[in-house]
Amino acid sequence: MVVFLFLLSLGFAALGGLTVFKSPAWSKWQLALLVGEYGHTVVWVPPVLGFLTWRMRGGFDPMVGSVLALNLLALALLLKPTVQAWFVGRALPARLERAFGAVPLGRPAFSCAAWLRCAPRRVVPQTHGYAAGLALDFYPAVGRTQAPCVVLIHGGGWDSGDKSQLAHFNHWLAQRGYAVAAISYRLAPQFNWPAQRDDILAAIAWLKAHTATLGIDATRLVLLGRSAGGNLAETVGYTAQDPAIRGVAALYAPADLDFAWTSPMDNDPLNSPLLMRQFLGGSPDEVPGAFKSASGIHEVTAATPPTLLLHGRLDTLVWYRQSERLAARLDEAGVSNVFVSLPWATHAFEFNLNGPGGQLTTYALEWFLAAVTK
Repeated sequence: MVVFLFLLSLGFAALGGLTVFKSPAWSKWQLALLVGEYGHTVVWVPPVLGFLTWRMRGGFDPMVGSVLALNLLALALLLKPTVQAWFVGRALPARLERAFGAVPLGRPAFSCAAWLRCAPRRVVPQTHGYAAGLALDFYPAVGRTQAPCVVLIHGGGWDSGDKSQLAHFNHWLAQRGYAVAAISYRLAPQFNWPAQRDDILAAIAWLKAHTATLGIDATRLVLLGRSAGGNLAETVGYTAQDPAIRGVAALYAPADLDFAWTSPMDNDPLNSPLLMRQFLGGSPDEVPGAFKSASGIHEVTAATPPTLLLHGRLDTLVWYRQSERLAARLDEAGVSNVFVSLPWATHAFEFNLNGPGGQLTTYALEWFLAAVTK
């Protein structure tokens, strides 16, 4: 039994290591997501394992010492996201205010008390066809007319995913007073770029043509995308030259596809070169124009809309340097922006709205939306 407790302690310490090191190639990256965003819910386990080992051995000996050391390490690693989220959250309001102006949210960016927060109440979406074979789910803003509208663009490597992705986030946005249009778009490899850009522009045009029935203010739009959807949000938002697009928010998005091709990560479970070939129709040598036009970083000008970027430093699907480099380019152009780097986080860190990544995401996004759509 003591050996079992030792192995269990070793397993918890190894899991905690996923808040420090990138998920290895042989491991599912989703495991790192669970540890980073839900690890605080099991911090009671290591102390219990240590206590049980001590009681079973009847006192302190080398085995008890080893188990206690492992569980102390596991406890520290599982609490690492909480501590780091507190530090990031402590500095976040000042950063957001400098970039976008003051917005009195009346709550901290991160709080352990928010772990117990209830899930957002559901908002029943309305499904509308906005182009041939394409639909969007529209979530009306709760308690608000002529509401700003968030155009939400799903991820999935440009070849998968749909408008239903992470719908609980759409409920949260609607409850905060923002309408949401979660769109589907044509997918690779059947459809290459710029079909996806055309679909997003068609969705925006449809929203503008139906403002009265939807109850939105189509002069106040924000593009929000995850992963591949963040790439599309950046590129469309930066090239549309549409004053109705008040801002662009991108979560763990590839901003420079040439950089992604020439500087791949060692652990690339998605086979990014294949995804980019499917999406763009070839390699950079074969379709250099597509690689450039589908990379938001090349489209930044002084007129680029304000931008909010969030990225986990342990992301194994999209290198955090993608957002870091885009933020530097935005700074060079004098564009208002904030890049929130999450030291413990991997891909999809906002999956748990009450977790460390989810709290910082919702806080930063709520500030950003209020500032750019006021």
